[in-house]
Amino acid sequence: MDWMEKELEKLERASLERRLHVSAPMADNPGFTLSDGRKLLNLSSNDYLGLSQHSAIIESMRESLLAEGAAGSGASRLVTGNRASYGQLEEALAQWQNSEKALVFANGYMANTGVISALVGRGDVVFNDQFNHASIVDGIILSRAEHARYRHNDMEHLRALLHKHRDKRRKLIVTDAVFSMDGDQARLHELVALKQEYDAMLMVDEAHSGGIYGVHGEGLCHTLGIEHEVDIHMGTFSKAFGLYGAYVSGSSLLIRWLLNKTRPLIYSTALPSSIVTGIAKALELVQTEHWRREQLLGSSRYFRSSLVKAGFKVSEGDSAIVPLIIGDNDTALRFSKALESEGISAVAIRPPTVPDGTARIRFSLSTAHTSKELTDAVSRICSVGLRLGVLGSCNQS
Repeated sequence: MDWMEKELEKLERASLERRLHVSAPMADNPGFTLSDGRKLLNLSSNDYLGLSQHSAIIESMRESLLAEGAAGSGASRLVTGNRASYGQLEEALAQWQNSEKALVFANGYMANTGVISALVGRGDVVFNDQFNHASIVDGIILSRAEHARYRHNDMEHLRALLHKHRDKRRKLIVTDAVFSMDGDQARLHELVALKQEYDAMLMVDEAHSGGIYGVHGEGLCHTLGIEHEVDIHMGTFSKAFGLYGAYVSGSSLLIRWLLNKTRPLIYSTALPSSIVTGIAKALELVQTEHWRREQLLGSSRYFRSSLVKAGFKVSEGDSAIVPLIIGDNDTALRFSKALESEGISAVAIRPPTVPDGTARIRFSLSTAHTSKELTDAVSRICSVGLRLGVLGSCNQS
């Protein structure tokens, strides 16, 4: 197995090798993390609404764990792992999404890979935005359907591909609602129109928009009023909900099909009931504590505009994902390390997660951050930018 060492050396030379770092939450400072023993402002977490440390969620999970008297579910849902809490949560999710049915999965990766491979196969085609999450790409590969990749948010390119493959047996368009590495939005209205024109299915991944957009956090599709035009609606509980797991909502027919054909669901042990109970409590909070969404979106607008005003290259959008584009892999790593020395945890994102030449610092904001913490962070980010030559000057006026 010596070949591994040689390949890893190549990754290291290209500043692409990954390593693990130990992190821990701070109960008294939810916007911070302990990283390798150091207290850092946490601008890398997906805990958008600050719910991962919510006392009501933790208490509901504790009560469920003690009441059931079992740490794990012991089997897949189709064997003996399907507790009553699953049905209760799925009913609440369907009502929240204004759909007929919902189905809970262990995580978003399993949901995407499983659903796509259950819907299409050989002789079919999937139209995939080039900036979609890796789990979508892997789902297409596993499905053995043809992979038609369209340029990011380029509806004319998608139209041309749809026309080219118009005679395929099944056609599936898949998109993130908010793209995980750029923080911008999919052109959902146009995707709905193309789906209707070419008689395709449309699947939308709301991993980074669920809980944040919508009157009650239902997601971007609801904000735009197109939720009933989306055939497969997917979301996760590992981001705005602060826990773990995922769901798919849609028609009763869809959920019945997925229950019979989605291999990651059929052949995986079910989530423990304590996790499912915690998700149900988080769903209540997402729908009722509107101030969390309002504060997050306000913080995101301020933080993004402050970096742009300072002279940084930042992707457009209004989401909690604020990518600062660096370009060079080594510079991005040095930028991240320098931020750590300034008391900020902000991870460098490099290929293959993002395209070559677009390495970046991906800032991820949370309701747990105060306005003063973000103002101080912008000042320190500017100092690092000047020191590393990423900025020629820093305008913070």
